[in-house]
Amino acid sequence: MKFKILEKEYTYDSPIDLKSVAQELGIKDALAATVDKRLRELSYIPTQSADVEFLTYTHADAIRIYESTLRYIVAMAVKNLYKDAKIRFNYSISRSILAVFDDFDGTLNQHVLNDIEAEVKRIIEADYLIERKRISIGEAMKLYRELGMYDKVEILKYREEDYVNLYECNDYINYMFGYMLPSTGYITTYNFILYHPGFLMQYPRAEMNGEVPRFHDEPTFGKALKDARKWGKIISGNTIPKMNEFAKDYASSVDFVNMCETKHAHQLNELGNLIENNIDSIRLIGIAGPSSSGKTTFSNRLRIELMTRGIRPVMISIDDYYFGKDYAPKNDDGSPDLEHVAALDVDLFNSDMLRLIQGEEVTLPHFNFQVGKRQVGKTIRISQDSPIIIEGIHALNEKLTKSIPKHQKFNIYIAPQTQLHIDDHNPISITEIRLLRRIVRDQKYRNSSAIDTMDMWSSVRRGEFRWIYPNQREANYVFNSELTYELAVLKKHAVAQLRAIPKDNRHYITANRILKFLKYFRDIDDELVPCNSLLREFIGGSSFNH
Repeated sequence: MKFKILEKEYTYDSPIDLKSVAQELGIKDALAATVDKRLRELSYIPTQSADVEFLTYTHADAIRIYESTLRYIVAMAVKNLYKDAKIRFNYSISRSILAVFDDFDGTLNQHVLNDIEAEVKRIIEADYLIERKRISIGEAMKLYRELGMYDKVEILKYREEDYVNLYECNDYINYMFGYMLPSTGYITTYNFILYHPGFLMQYPRAEMNGEVPRFHDEPTFGKALKDARKWGKIISGNTIPKMNEFAKDYASSVDFVNMCETKHAHQLNELGNLIENNIDSIRLIGIAGPSSSGKTTFSNRLRIELMTRGIRPVMISIDDYYFGKDYAPKNDDGSPDLEHVAALDVDLFNSDMLRLIQGEEVTLPHFNFQVGKRQVGKTIRISQDSPIIIEGIHALNEKLTKSIPKHQKFNIYIAPQTQLHIDDHNPISITEIRLLRRIVRDQKYRNSSAIDTMDMWSSVRRGEFRWIYPNQREANYVFNSELTYELAVLKKHAVAQLRAIPKDNRHYITANRILKFLKYFRDIDDELVPCNSLLREFIGGSSFNH
């Protein structure tokens, strides 16, 4: 049997697991591998010759396995210390995981956290094997009931296959809906921080070359996530089985959709109050957020909200201030970096915004993307009670609006801040919800395949880390664009595209990961989605598209 690794060929007389191969080759940081482009655990034993690539701390798929294993070990430590305690994991601020107790006879204080951290350390130092086992659905249900993991029993009711995988480690059993490291000793770096109502778990990040990010408390985002947790309790719909209960029939689905849409309406009302109460000083409203957050629909709905209060905002496109490809900064490969702030005519934008705010008449530019050039646009003058709305990747970037005093700007950050779970121990990734939205939208409006969208996604993410996340702390308000029912709608639009990705394609790993949780959702029909819903920006039929 031959393995091709880093352009070299290695021959083995008998089957061997990937962990042993990595150790033999001195690849110390290996966390996982691809075998003929299929993601595999290090415990995997190939049965035929293959191309093998080992994945380390700089690879996102490897870090997902690291993070899943860390959650597993923490859940194991809590079980060892507090037999009847129930712990839930949520994605949280500063690129971390928030662990909270749903059922705990005591107070989660620093003393308790120290005990948990000590037990985690003990488990890691013991270097227990983590073994994957496959059993029938019936056996799994019986086992999870005996262990009191009723959230896992409920999700198994929607599983299509007649078997299920689980992991056993020193008599502890759990499943994290993803691959695992071979043993507990592979976890080397993490931070625990007491953070009400639970504690934060920090872990290495691929985008930081395997380093743990410095912790930044973000009160505005903390409030948004707290509201998301509160929302989950209000509707009792923060896990897939609970959401599926809302989608069991037409009447329940209607109520579910309307409840979620009303949550958006309440946020818009709150925003409207904040802006109205300060309208004498607010001249510029900036709206920014990562890809597929729903910025376009949100901007229009905010405009309508303000109009109902007698405020007549003017929307101006930042895109009209592009220099053009020939004048944009270059990426490392020589291609134009159109997401760079220097790709925009910052000086002209500042000048035009300031002149408008001062009551002058201004002739705006218009960028013609078909010819790739800037042309003369419309001439406007705005009244003193008409704030300017700008929306885009740099809308919160102080460089773009440096000539306007901060007290005259109201900045809004928009993104889905979800607290959705497959089960208590498995939160659904916010980034993958946005990717799913983008796949559906690109197919609908650009006739692009899921592969086309995924080809661009790494570049999109780099732009987000460079230009959006560093400026998010400038936000005066965080709008949570998550709609709890959306995955039940998006599913039917995305499944066929994701399943069409060949197994030998580099994006199969991502597609398979999304399909693994998407398949558990019951469908909700598109006709139930209101025409002004943010979700319409992705599935089509928006009343703002005219």
